[in-house]
Amino acid sequence: MTHALNLPVPVAVGNLESYIQTANRFPLLTEEEERELARRYRQDDDIEAAGGLVLSHLRLVVSVARGYLGYGLPHADLIQEGNVGLMKAVKRYDPERGVRLVSFAIHWIKAEIHEYILRNWRLVKIATTKAQRKLFFNLRSLKQGLNTMSGEEVGAMARQLGVKPEEVREMETRLTGRDIAMEGSAENEDEAFAPIAYLADPAEEPSEALANREMERLQDEGLKQALANLDERSRCIIERRWLAEGEAATLHELAGEYGISAERIRQIEAKAMQKMKGMLSHAV
Repeated sequence: MTHALNLPVPVAVGNLESYIQTANRFPLLTEEEERELARRYRQDDDIEAAGGLVLSHLRLVVSVARGYLGYGLPHADLIQEGNVGLMKAVKRYDPERGVRLVSFAIHWIKAEIHEYILRNWRLVKIATTKAQRKLFFNLRSLKQGLNTMSGEEVGAMARQLGVKPEEVREMETRLTGRDIAMEGSAENEDEAFAPIAYLADPAEEPSEALANREMERLQDEGLKQALANLDERSRCIIERRWLAEGEAATLHELAGEYGISAERIRQIEAKAMQKMKGMLSHAV
């Protein structure tokens, strides 16, 4: 992905809290200071002026990213994605329109965070259309309380978001659904007829099982070969980010270890993933 600017945004070398403290130390700009920096960047391509605009709004990104912690993704990565959106906003910002950068940038920050969540959160894969994505990101904030919505509430939300009432119901069910135990409890008669007792697995038919094992073998060998073809740094980043048995490393953690920016780690990761994708497609 090509980003708007390549600026030295602070990286949390030690931990996220130190990054947030650093971001909050950058002073806010007055309207006149902001306009002057924006003019210097637009007219003279002054990167230092653009950097001043970005740094003074890092706290905004931290604040916006905090609102998306409910999706279970690392706060540091959400901030990093938000920073990408901020830099895109700075590149497109026109100070002559009479709008402060904070109002203009918040759209770009949220858009970049949304795209990151869409790429990484498994439940959001159901949100394939623009209307469904809008519903996905607004359902929690618009819903009153934790109880199931009434028909009137569903209809009102559907009209407000421009989607069908049944789509609101489906999304609410998916987002509020809880895990069901496959095996029942011997002490609980209500759980005696658990899913494991009646869910058949067609993949266990002998020929299907054999084909599946062969596919898994090819994919496993292909993954090992694809990793082996990466340089040591790229391989380590992919393993730490996607193949770790425990908690995956964040962009900021890896940036601290390698002494480079989190954005550079992100670029290396994206390039390595693209290379591996190509090799894996040939392996199977």
